[in-house]
Amino acid sequence: MEDLVLSLLCDPDTRYALERAGTNLRNTATGRIYPIRDGIPLFVSTVTGPNLKYQTLYDRIAPGYDFAERLYHWFTRKPSYRHEFMSELELKPQANVLEVSVGTGANLRFLPHDIEFYGVDISWGMLNKCQRNLLKWRRNAHLFQAEAERLPFKAGAFDCVFHAGGINFFTDRLRAIKEMIWVAKPGTKIVIVDETERTIRDNYQRTPGVRSSFPPGSEKVRCPIDLVPSEMRDVSAREICGGKLYCLTFRKP
Repeated sequence: MEDLVLSLLCDPDTRYALERAGTNLRNTATGRIYPIRDGIPLFVSTVTGPNLKYQTLYDRIAPGYDFAERLYHWFTRKPSYRHEFMSELELKPQANVLEVSVGTGANLRFLPHDIEFYGVDISWGMLNKCQRNLLKWRRNAHLFQAEAERLPFKAGAFDCVFHAGGINFFTDRLRAIKEMIWVAKPGTKIVIVDETERTIRDNYQRTPGVRSSFPPGSEKVRCPIDLVPSEMRDVSAREICGGKLYCLTFRKP
């Protein structure tokens, strides 16, 4: 692991620095060990609540996820919606960029090559697919298995922080938002995107293989603008992509 990457990491529970310990990472104060698997540090231990439910789901569907998305756009004759919310990001050359819930890495293809990209996901299956995609696309990224509510990074580590898809069903959405704020540098614009209630109803609840994880009325989907701390600036929320997604943005003071 590069020294630059290591300098941004910390224990997600204690915030103490980490150091190399053979093929693992070790908390410099408590000695707690975090293993590294196939080059990806693992910060996920016990997962509970909705996080466990959706970790299991995405581990299961990861191998065919990209194909299913391409098939959907081919059948519906609709282009990818990614460019619409990716245009919200404020990027500068050589920026440290964090995507929370990186999935298979599809958003990275919309980003410039001169950034340092960090991707976090709770699903090992999605990270494994992302790793294979990076080789195919000849892109570099630093990947980590972690919960959005427990990000393994120091305060103010990133110039750009965004999340696209998943926060609707996080175990603790407020804590996840606070974690994104914690790791962002002052002045950073944070972008949070997820699907609207209509999209959940029209897509997932009618799709064999995944609809059991999205039963009607099981979880109420809404934009979490009310969870943004009052001290944040330039808070804005709107629907995009014809109402399929909401886009929440705000700036860390």
